[in-house]
Amino acid sequence: MPPTENQRKHAIKIAGLKADLFKVLSNPVRIRILNELRDGEQSVSELVDRLGLEMPAVSQQLSILRRQNLVLGRKDGVSIYYSCADTKVYKLLDVTREIMIAHLAEMQKTIKATGL
Repeated sequence: MPPTENQRKHAIKIAGLKADLFKVLSNPVRIRILNELRDGEQSVSELVDRLGLEMPAVSQQLSILRRQNLVLGRKDGVSIYYSCADTKVYKLLDVTREIMIAHLAEMQKTIKATGL
């Protein structure tokens, strides 16, 4: 049985939400921030030091991650500490890494087979 109009609209909305998540994760700095937060909560200044980036760049990316509900911010005095809002995002990043490794392995086989 084909999907109803309501089901199609729901599927379109879900696909859009997924695309929005992937757009947020398409930035390498944001992925690096999330990976740094695997070790637990960190202040903005700690993230700046660990990433080797300027404060405005890190703050801008944290703001985007926060709007997408991927990180949580907690103010303590003058410092803001960030943590991962949902560790399931790490499963997504890990699966992505596994896919990339598989693709690279396949590319290496092709290069060896063609003598390039």
